[in-house]
Amino acid sequence: MAKAFKKILLTGAAGRLGTELRRGLAHLTETLLLADRVEAADLAAHEQAVVFELTDAQAAEAAMSGVDAVVHFGGAPLEAPWSTILHSNIEGSYNIYEAARKNGVRRIVYASSVHAIGYHRLEDHIGVDAPVKPDSLYGVSKCFVEALGSLYWNKFGIETVDLRIFSSFPEPPDRRMLWSWLSFADCVRLVEASLTAPYVAHTISFGLSDNKVKPVDNSGAAHLGYYPQDDTEAFRAQVESAKPPLDPHAPATHFLGGWFVDLPHPDDEPKK
Repeated sequence: MAKAFKKILLTGAAGRLGTELRRGLAHLTETLLLADRVEAADLAAHEQAVVFELTDAQAAEAAMSGVDAVVHFGGAPLEAPWSTILHSNIEGSYNIYEAARKNGVRRIVYASSVHAIGYHRLEDHIGVDAPVKPDSLYGVSKCFVEALGSLYWNKFGIETVDLRIFSSFPEPPDRRMLWSWLSFADCVRLVEASLTAPYVAHTISFGLSDNKVKPVDNSGAAHLGYYPQDDTEAFRAQVESAKPPLDPHAPATHFLGGWFVDLPHPDDEPKK
């Protein structure tokens, strides 16, 4: 059977989610090009590896040759000093979009984050079109790349799906993740739907499994055809017996961004 793509570029291929996508997207493409700042090991027959920093615009453009679609999961994965956020997430993502534009790539799937909307409250039950409310410099960088995707769709016709991933781990370790969890399998399903949907323009989607508690409305991304199949109920009894109830008055409890809202500015000197 013919593959849906000839070549997909996966950035952040050595990361936690990149490793899962490396396996999960294999059936979609003739060649999966694995990009990271470290070289991928144990390449399969359908895989190729390329090593470069996202800040290297020439290397990004060279890597993009012959690519049909990009799954952009590279960059700093958490709050970090401004210089790291600026270069890795903002400049680096700009380089990916410019490389895609110059090479005629038509679709990008981007790992955005709940932290782009972290200062919305759970009870607001926002949809995908709610205004951004970042909770960190990391969240600001996600807002920037979402805006970049909008620009490159409207001006250059490059489709983007921005995935506002909440908490993607092997299993939920705490009470917050009983509602914010995205299983690895559902993460792969979400990226595959974003790659194969017939038309996405510039779409924002929440990245969550089918958990019992649903604090956001993802119906605005229904055209992707993403149907989560996992939930956290199998973990609930274990988590609730091991972890105390959340403080209902704590900002980390009632804002979508969780403990990110408690973080200081990353460039501040630690208090002695």
